[in-house]
Amino acid sequence: MSIGTIGVLTSGGDAPGMNACVRAVVRTALYKGIKVKAIMKGYQGLISGDIIDIDNRRFVSEIINRGGTILHTARCLAMTTPEGALLAADAVKKAGIDCLVVIGGDGSYRGALELSKAGVNVLCIPGTIDLDIASTEYTIGFDTAITTAMDAINKLRDTSTSHDRVSVVEVMGRRAGYIALWAGIAGGADVILMPEKPEDNNIDKICDVVNKNKDIGKTHSLIVVAEGVGSVEEIAKQVQERTGIEARATILGHLQRGGYPTALDRVHASMMGGIAVEIANENRFSRAICYKNGRYIDIDLEEAINMTKTIDKTMYDISKMLV
Repeated sequence: MSIGTIGVLTSGGDAPGMNACVRAVVRTALYKGIKVKAIMKGYQGLISGDIIDIDNRRFVSEIINRGGTILHTARCLAMTTPEGALLAADAVKKAGIDCLVVIGGDGSYRGALELSKAGVNVLCIPGTIDLDIASTEYTIGFDTAITTAMDAINKLRDTSTSHDRVSVVEVMGRRAGYIALWAGIAGGADVILMPEKPEDNNIDKICDVVNKNKDIGKTHSLIVVAEGVGSVEEIAKQVQERTGIEARATILGHLQRGGYPTALDRVHASMMGGIAVEIANENRFSRAICYKNGRYIDIDLEEAINMTKTIDKTMYDISKMLV
């Protein structure tokens, strides 16, 4: 079977570098003589038939440097039901798409797996700032997100130093603490709190660090908190009450999802997008594109979804020694 038409969509939360990935899928496919259809607004757009034919490279010109996704994205509750997956699979077939390339996170992968079970040829590319897909060491958007967080932390450090206060900074990561860990190390945090390490989320331990800083003459401290840990306002309030040092909470929020993607995100995204088309052209489907041990590989999609990921022990241990 030869691939005549590839469809591409972005799903779930947007991530810097998604546009670079879309660009690579489109241009690699057109280079190989494969037609391309762009699905707007993720799985929701697929079900509703919001699909565009791309017949030239100009559609993806001047987007490699842009954050967000030109294809837009949306949450699609229908894809969590068997009926919704069948509707989406029917839409793929009606559009004449031979292979669907899905760029997104864990939820997007699960939706793609349901499509695969319904007979759709799918390939998945990891696009999420959270770095929480176990099958790959890198996910598109992560480097930009931690760079944005680090830049904000640097600015907050200037203010907390000037005012002799504690800064409690919330970064994204509802279920995963990778942004907190990386941005905390890069920003020189005194405390890093993550959902994976609940034993650290103890106000007594946090205040001990702040008080030790005060004892050695350092009257400012920086606490980086993944959003899944809990209220940064409450943490700041308790730190101030227990230590007597002014504490302020700052929530970085969706700021971390935006902005120009870094070179690392653009290159990984471009490589993964191009490789996905190569795999489709080899008639290999239901695969997840991964980056492991310095190489781009692909593995079975269901296997990828069933993998579990934990915080790197060495990285975590070192982070505790650096405070």
